[in-house]
Amino acid sequence: MPARTGEQFLKGLRSPRDVWVDGEKIADVVDHPRLRGAAHALAEVYDLHHSQADSCLAPDPETGEPIPVSHLIPRSREDLQRRHTALRQVAEYSVGLMGRTPDYMNVTYAGFAGRADEWGAHGNEAGAERLVAYQKFLRRGDVALTHTIVQPTVDKATGDAPSAGNAHALRKVGDTEHGIVVRGARVLATLAPFADEIAVYPGAPLPQGSDDYALSFCIPIGTPGLKFLCRDSMSAPGNRFDFPLSGRFDEQDAFVIFDDVEVPRDRLFIDRNLATYNTVMTSSWQPNIMQQTMIRAWTKLDFAWGLALRMAASINAVDPETQRMIGEIWTYAEFTRAAIVAAEAEAREWPSGLWTCGVRPLHALRATLPLWFPRVNEILRLIGSHNLLAAPTAAQLADPDLRPLIDRYLPGAKGMAAEERIRVFRLAWDFAGSALASRNEQYERFYLASSARNLARHLQFTDRSRADRLVQRFLDEAHH
Repeated sequence: MPARTGEQFLKGLRSPRDVWVDGEKIADVVDHPRLRGAAHALAEVYDLHHSQADSCLAPDPETGEPIPVSHLIPRSREDLQRRHTALRQVAEYSVGLMGRTPDYMNVTYAGFAGRADEWGAHGNEAGAERLVAYQKFLRRGDVALTHTIVQPTVDKATGDAPSAGNAHALRKVGDTEHGIVVRGARVLATLAPFADEIAVYPGAPLPQGSDDYALSFCIPIGTPGLKFLCRDSMSAPGNRFDFPLSGRFDEQDAFVIFDDVEVPRDRLFIDRNLATYNTVMTSSWQPNIMQQTMIRAWTKLDFAWGLALRMAASINAVDPETQRMIGEIWTYAEFTRAAIVAAEAEAREWPSGLWTCGVRPLHALRATLPLWFPRVNEILRLIGSHNLLAAPTAAQLADPDLRPLIDRYLPGAKGMAAEERIRVFRLAWDFAGSALASRNEQYERFYLASSARNLARHLQFTDRSRADRLVQRFLDEAHH
């Protein structure tokens, strides 16, 4: 089956699933008012692949059918550049607000399949073969995949990974004729209501003796026993004047309960293999997936910079402090762009033939972006001031008595029409101040771990040899 259209994607979402939002079990995620906006936005992403086919589609390496470029396993530096273009197209659709568009997991599993050598280590050859077969299924069906890799937090003092006997975390509890049975919970399945399947793969390394928790698999969202408890909906009505972003980009997040779920053996990639579980995510996963994550971040920062410029122009805020704050956002966007360029320039080939970006500049971004995004929101709110709270609605503009008064008393600077000014500030509020904006800020603060955690463990993933050499020269001189 070639790349799906939006209509085909929505048809797939009508399959049964156990999804709860705001205390209600949702029978139809496509048309329910709390979910409809994001469902149809994602359908537009699928259609985008076809409208931008030259950059977003490529032949499947085995069948020749057109598939999204994000499903391809990069085999050269040129493949990474081609993927960059496709990823940027998708990121621009939601201006980086949707962190889990399907290309995220497409890239993830392309990277996993490209390192079958790692997944097959420590006696896990059969699991690796099943994973490679699954990635073919994923790309040929253009499947929307979500994931859940974080263990539920019950007692922080016990650490991030479950030890033997933990009754809350996802674990294997038995075997069946056709697979295994798993029980427990995981978080945070972003995109869960809008996915066809869910993936479980390694997160934090597990301690010795935790073999029952060392699992990786993919199963359909509608598998019996799977339950998705979504956070409060932040999806606004589909009025793009009043809610230009939150009316369509609330991708949702879910707490996932596995209530004695059977995982078929052909979908099982790690089955109590602690050594494989603790090693497969330590080398090529991060430089592979972070190409997608950082292109999304760059897009979001460029959008914020452009939005700040429009806000300032609408009220003629040319004072040095406003311009300085706008320039601050520009530096974040430019540093992010430069890091992506550097990472792609430093691309490398792994023993299996997989190509990924260089990891060092991406790790630096990973540690810094959780600080930048909250600051960007703060700057937008400072520039907007009270104007963010004085932006009439579409219904007020449509009122024949109110409209002349709004046009008279709420124009923008230098002849800007009132409606244009209002659009700018409603867009800014939806980006930096609405309920969805608050969720997105929380998401960015802890995306791929917090800034503090990444900074504290930077020595685990960087090369300090040059820094040591520069210092050692002067320490050695002290002996003479």
